[in-house]
Amino acid sequence: MSFRRLHHEQPDSFAFTEENLRWAKKVIARYPKGREASAVIPLLWRAQEQEGWTTEPMIRAIAEMLNMPPIRVLEVATFYTMFQLKPVGGKAHIQVCGTTPCMLRGAGELIKVCKRRIHEKAHELSSDGDFSWEEVECLGACANAPMIQIGEKVYEDLTPERMEEIIDELAAGGEPKPGPQNGRHSSEPLGGPTTLKGKAKGIFERGSDAEELIALARAGRKLPDAATAGKKKSPSKKSATAKKPAKVTLAALQQAAPKKPRLHKTPPKRVDDLKMISGIGPKLEKLLHELGVYTFRQIASWGAAEIRWVDDHLKFKGRIVRDDWVAQAEALATGGAAEYIRRFGKKPR
Repeated sequence: MSFRRLHHEQPDSFAFTEENLRWAKKVIARYPKGREASAVIPLLWRAQEQEGWTTEPMIRAIAEMLNMPPIRVLEVATFYTMFQLKPVGGKAHIQVCGTTPCMLRGAGELIKVCKRRIHEKAHELSSDGDFSWEEVECLGACANAPMIQIGEKVYEDLTPERMEEIIDELAAGGEPKPGPQNGRHSSEPLGGPTTLKGKAKGIFERGSDAEELIALARAGRKLPDAATAGKKKSPSKKSATAKKPAKVTLAALQQAAPKKPRLHKTPPKRVDDLKMISGIGPKLEKLLHELGVYTFRQIASWGAAEIRWVDDHLKFKGRIVRDDWVAQAEALATGGAAEYIRRFGKKPR
């Protein structure tokens, strides 16, 4: 472990807010008399959440609350790298996983974004003081590599482009949705389930059924029995015969000749929220609008040639295929969020 010490500049004092002080007293009360020191880590963590980083006055104040020598609290703070010993970005301190699976999946490119957008060196503040970053050890979601953590939220299945968007959203005061960033629900295969595709008798189906059952339970309404809960309404003639676009592979994309897709010269009467497609953030939506793409139907109609054309114009480099924009757009165009949930087992972004 690298040598860690307190920052050379320190505030004059520290005090918990009234709310955090009440919380701290409840935590301390969980432990027997004489064992108050057991609360040192949660108190340090709550104090760091309040101040943004771990300070020397904070360590002394917590040591007094727990009847501990300050040096013992300092030992804890300097041992665990979760405690930041110098000021961090006011809007976000980004922890980039640098362990082998993440590095193999592109963590190095995420670090390049941090160096360019925030600061060349880790643990240093950006010019506006809003951001800082560091490389950390395993964040525990190797199947969704590469990933980052900001506070208690993790962002997985990242690309450099999505990393840029997350920084942009945070800088604008937004709250990027955590979790996988490529349409996955958790760590299932990128192409969708390969096993257990059927439904055993009496077992509720994942997806729209599960969403409906949760909503009924929260509303206090009677749940349907297992024999009827999984039954679906008969599809309409139109939906039953609708032809879904063939899935485009990266190999097919590389071989395709670019073909200009159908574009709008001006915004149509109905403009879809393209950000509902996982992989499209505010920045990419704006670029698509500038290109003439405004609806799910447009994206759903793309084949390999059209995707290649958009790739070439916006330099996506296969992202449309990797995130499967076409399938997501087709689901949203067909039945909105409900159809998206039915197909992918999760709500759209």
